[in-house]
Amino acid sequence: MTGALNGRPVVIVGGGVAGLTAALALRQRGADATVLERAPALAEVGAGLQLSPNAMRVLDALGLVPALDAVSLPSRAVRLRDAQGADVVRLDLARHRPGARFRFIHRARLIEVLEQAARQAGVRIHLAQDIAAPPDAPLLIGADGLHSRIRAALNGREVPFFTGQTAWRAVIADGDQTPEAQVFMGPGRHLVSYPLAGGLRNIVAVLETRDWQDEGWSRPDDPVNLRAAFAGFRGPVPAWLARVDRVHVWGLFRHPVASRWQDGRMAILGDAAHPTLPFMAQGACMAIEDAWTLAACLDEAPDQTAALARCETLRIPRATRIVAAANDNARNYHLTGPKRLAAHAALRIGGKVAPGAILSRFDWIYDFDPVAEKP
Repeated sequence: MTGALNGRPVVIVGGGVAGLTAALALRQRGADATVLERAPALAEVGAGLQLSPNAMRVLDALGLVPALDAVSLPSRAVRLRDAQGADVVRLDLARHRPGARFRFIHRARLIEVLEQAARQAGVRIHLAQDIAAPPDAPLLIGADGLHSRIRAALNGREVPFFTGQTAWRAVIADGDQTPEAQVFMGPGRHLVSYPLAGGLRNIVAVLETRDWQDEGWSRPDDPVNLRAAFAGFRGPVPAWLARVDRVHVWGLFRHPVASRWQDGRMAILGDAAHPTLPFMAQGACMAIEDAWTLAACLDEAPDQTAALARCETLRIPRATRIVAAANDNARNYHLTGPKRLAAHAALRIGGKVAPGAILSRFDWIYDFDPVAEKP
């Protein structure tokens, strides 16, 4: 730490994962950080998240791992299965990436850990703040999500592209705490599930459909619709879906990675900068990476304009590559006909012959260390 941030006022719009992580990282370097959050409380919203080693390195550097371990579960494997429940391939994270930290956590628990640490560090958090326009602050960070007003101020109006996919999120009570994520792949649809601390299970189910849905997590739906969409799935899926009594649905949209992340006074990060489809489990992880890199760049260079430009240069290529990888997975999970049979056969053979090779395709994601990166 150079002291370049000591006492510097920073206003962060948005009290989600990106905003709270940025506030904590900036405050630990001496900044006078204030968070403005639109919601009246940092309440129980969203559902499960997967935290991979790239993000865990940041959370460790921020001193949060003991608190996170108490409210999360380890992830040991990713198990790909077909719609009938038959195994396609099991990717053993614990065996092929020994010592790497993968965790399952409810978003609300992550927010609680971040909020407590930020407040204890001296971050001011103001709730119920209706931000009609970007506040007038010498350093303004937009962590205000998909419909970011600060992104719009930097980039103008943009129209996202509806992917033709609808997603449901639900959390159920479940005693099975097997530490693995299970992905059930069927023609035109897939379902992901993994355990959460406290005897819970997270479910995300994605369906290709022409029916347009609003973007965002807040629209409730009838669980009957979810059960009908995945009625042909077998294995544990029917029992899981039978226990869903509350579910939310939203449309999946492709957004371009923002072409402009900063202007010397304002900067954006997280979903405000690079919304991504939920097919690489990297949305929250990228927000955490962004927050660390932003704080490190501002701490390294007293010239704020140069520091923000450096952060933008470091983050855009990686964000662009991860967003593209998530787009590719959206296609791979939903293959039909001969392509689906061939892909599943290749995965089964690869899992037996060289399982490590399948996992190595993602080394560039998981081995990345934002803490070691020179700002």
